[in-house]
Amino acid sequence: MATTKPQTKSAKVIALLKRGKGASIDEICKATQWKQHSVRAFLTGLRKKGFVLAREQRGDEATIYRITRAPDQKVQQVAK
Repeated sequence: MATTKPQTKSAKVIALLKRGKGASIDEICKATQWKQHSVRAFLTGLRKKGFVLAREQRGDEATIYRITRAPDQKVQQVAK
């Protein structure tokens, strides 16, 4: 029988943020059982690790966050 590694909360959050529609702080709180300040601190940590996060307003007034670039993705530079 093959055993699967349990998914970490960090991996869950990154998966939520990689979705096309992103994730709100409340959605992340529900998925991880973290408090809002912990989610915000985690998002700050992702930025410090090189993730680029987009912050957008949803129609229902919720602010969502999406990963637009991971640190392992290369940035295309424009030659001048």
